[in-house]
Amino acid sequence: MKVTNTAIRTDAPVRALLGPTNTGKTYRAIERMMHYNSGIAGFPLRLLARENYDRVCAVKGKNRVALVTGEEKIIPRGAKYFCCTVEAMPIEQSFECLIVDEVQLAEDPERGHIFTDRILRARGTQETMFLGSDTMRVVLSTLVPGIEFEECIRFSQLSYTGYKKLSRLPKRSAVVSFSIDDVYATAEMIKRQRGGTAVVLGALSPRTRNKQVEMYQSGEVDFLVATDAIGMGLNMDIRHVALASTRKYDGVRARYLRASEMAQIAGRAGRYKRDGTFGITGRVQELDADVIEAIESHTFPSIREVCWRNAALNFDSPDMLLHSLEVGSGEKMLGRGRPSDDVRTLKALIQNNEEVMARANNPEMVRLLWEVCQIPDFRQTLSDAHQDLIAQIFGRVSYGKLDEDWVNAHIMRLSDTRGDVDALMSRISHIRTWTYISFKSQWLNRAEYWQEKAREIEDNLSDALHEALMKRFVDRRASVINQALEEGRALLVGIRANGEVILESHLIGHLQAFRFIPLDTVDQGNQKAIMAVARDALRKEIKRRVSMITNAKPEQFQLTETGAILWQEKHGSPLPGTEIAHIEKGTSILKPAVVLTASDLLEGKDRDDVQLFLQNWVNAHIAKVLEPLVKIEHDETLSGTVRGICYQVHENLGIVPRENLEDLIAQLTQEDRAAIRARRIKMGPILVFLWELTKPAAVRLRGLLWGLWNERSLPMPVPNDGVVSVAIDPKTADRAFQQAIGYPVYGNRAIRIDMLDRVISAVYDRAEQGKFQAGHDMCEWLGCSIEDLYGVLSAMGHKKVYDPAEKKDETPEDEAQAILKDAEVKAEAEAQAAPEAPTVAAEESKAEAETAAPVADASVPAEEAAKPAEQVKPELATFRLKKGKAFEKNREQKKPFNKNKPKGDHKGGKKKPRGNPKGKDYKQSKMSANAKKVEDSPFAILQQLKDKSG
Repeated sequence: MKVTNTAIRTDAPVRALLGPTNTGKTYRAIERMMHYNSGIAGFPLRLLARENYDRVCAVKGKNRVALVTGEEKIIPRGAKYFCCTVEAMPIEQSFECLIVDEVQLAEDPERGHIFTDRILRARGTQETMFLGSDTMRVVLSTLVPGIEFEECIRFSQLSYTGYKKLSRLPKRSAVVSFSIDDVYATAEMIKRQRGGTAVVLGALSPRTRNKQVEMYQSGEVDFLVATDAIGMGLNMDIRHVALASTRKYDGVRARYLRASEMAQIAGRAGRYKRDGTFGITGRVQELDADVIEAIESHTFPSIREVCWRNAALNFDSPDMLLHSLEVGSGEKMLGRGRPSDDVRTLKALIQNNEEVMARANNPEMVRLLWEVCQIPDFRQTLSDAHQDLIAQIFGRVSYGKLDEDWVNAHIMRLSDTRGDVDALMSRISHIRTWTYISFKSQWLNRAEYWQEKAREIEDNLSDALHEALMKRFVDRRASVINQALEEGRALLVGIRANGEVILESHLIGHLQAFRFIPLDTVDQGNQKAIMAVARDALRKEIKRRVSMITNAKPEQFQLTETGAILWQEKHGSPLPGTEIAHIEKGTSILKPAVVLTASDLLEGKDRDDVQLFLQNWVNAHIAKVLEPLVKIEHDETLSGTVRGICYQVHENLGIVPRENLEDLIAQLTQEDRAAIRARRIKMGPILVFLWELTKPAAVRLRGLLWGLWNERSLPMPVPNDGVVSVAIDPKTADRAFQQAIGYPVYGNRAIRIDMLDRVISAVYDRAEQGKFQAGHDMCEWLGCSIEDLYGVLSAMGHKKVYDPAEKKDETPEDEAQAILKDAEVKAEAEAQAAPEAPTVAAEESKAEAETAAPVADASVPAEEAAKPAEQVKPELATFRLKKGKAFEKNREQKKPFNKNKPKGDHKGGKKKPRGNPKGKDYKQSKMSANAKKVEDSPFAILQQLKDKSG
């Protein structure tokens, strides 16, 4: 077969070591290379190059071994053995032994042309070895006539175990996904369920990757989540590989993995002669039987075509260079892959950057342009930003060296080690590009300095990234616990003063009263083990707390409005304390039952002792706050009638409508009434109540007890402390609840009983002949508007019979208007006849003006003169008392209403109305329906106008 660009041919043997993973191909090849006086090995990953560099150094010494990658070059003067990435292999140099690993990557559409070029052109003077999958046998035998094949047999068996949930995966498993988002999601789920995982991505720096692998290898974590980067020769102690996805984006589209690709990944399971397993997890569907068979038996279709790119380039102009890169091979087996990053960058500069094209005007500049275009974009963004950077670098190096200030500005902005995983990975990708540039010594002054600077920044970022990955994907507590439990060693447990429970120096939870609450981040599967280990240490602490509680002072406990019982360990502390129990509905409304907070640590006698102590405390607390109410229960020294009244007051939490007790009240003797007063029960006209239960604590406690007894949701909506009344919707108000807490509902107000009784007493004290007038002081007592007061009085059953704000003149409206109109016309005519004489209207206007702006009195201080006139309060309405026993009693005790007063004048004479807040000179202005005073009638006013105008 005729193949272009096959420049090197020697008589030295070319061998292919082909076989599946875990066959020792790389190990054997490196061993053979070290038997020669010189050798070079090309690997697909920088990580593998570094791994084998360390291995060769251990045998040959660092002064004889070189490491050459795009981003790192360690080349001692006497170096005889080179470990490189395939792209960075210096094939123009002569080596006795040459190795290319993973040659099946020649099929890759992005990088395949590099591997194909090495197959065609790279040779050792004594021996050449190509390592890879057996699927490359046909391609190698065609491209390399006379090649010798060595079949490599897998040391261990690989078998399929089917589907397993992440929570059921065996330890020492690797879970493989093909996108960063999927890797993150899987790693976070394993952290929650299994304690943590290492993460391996192609974008990691070697330093970060090595730390993550070491964390897995050391057993600090038992799981590894990775992309297919682990399929390329990373030798780790993996026993099971679980595919969390079987689709990947290949740069053009999302496609299903081929069986050979799955085998490359699954083959990481098993090491040397220990068998391995593979399976699926997550949302992956069951694998086809023929795929499973192919992976287990390592039989796959042969590769028939690899990617190729022309190596004989034309540097006469950028366009000619691009054209030569796009030339085909003319061979069916050597196809064209996708345009690589360097070709796409070159094409973008040709199309969009005239300055670059103007500068690349000779072969030397074109060669330089092509070299600059080969700077990798490790971010893999293919963005305009990378193309702009390439254009800037070319423009600068085409005239000389890169300016150090410009380089420093780009590098130092990447030195920030703060941020999350994604931010750090982005900076590492950026600095890798500058590390690559720093090894172009012909572009930089002090190249070694910039190499060291870039390496230092990358190392710092790598360390920060490792810590960020640890923080995000590893629960060190669970890792320590798992390791200790597996090893069967005792775990150290301690409890801090603030209740934090420490296990092996890691916080695992808090002890709240008698409950151990593990952290949310603790693996659920480990919680039982943690509890078993921690129980002995916690039991001693529980004993101590039981003793403290049962010997505590009453002030160290608090009953909340939700029914929780809080305990404050330190007497006098302002903190609310820790919930240790709550109350529930008991045998009666005043006897709720105490229920301890659920705890597996409080058992037996300790539990009974705490339960009894708290029950006694609750009973004592209720007896203290509701003392008058508790004391009236079951007093055998009282008469039957008094006991009946006390019983109803007690059962209704201290307040009962009087109408419910009238039959009993009628039977009371003077001694009975004295006994009732002694028990602080007030028998008002409307309500019978315990007047000492209006304190905020009693209101809140009654609300809680009523809610528990009636099985309502807590907390109950009690008024704020000190509020005398609250607005309420009478249609939706829970009247029974409001009455139980001492805020019965009247109208649209829920009113505290003591203020309500004050208003009721004022009503009956001021009533005469079954009527009374509302007072502004009543509004002040209730903290409500006049309209609300009227609603309250009406709700009590009193009927409004007269309201000055609603009075109407008895003179027909049309007649009154006619009289006033005639008066105005006449006054206007008289004013025209005698303009020099001031009219009555003018005098009145003048009087109003003088009233509005009085002349300052020199004898009155300016401060007094500046004070506004006191606002006159309106006269309020008159109500007729509700008919009933209280009404009849009032009629018997009061004088006849308006006795010896003029008919139609409600108050009569100059007597000040009850409840009038004004002084004795205050005069009410009101119009009688009968209009007894002539001067107050409309006709009298008209006559006055006539007299004045005359």
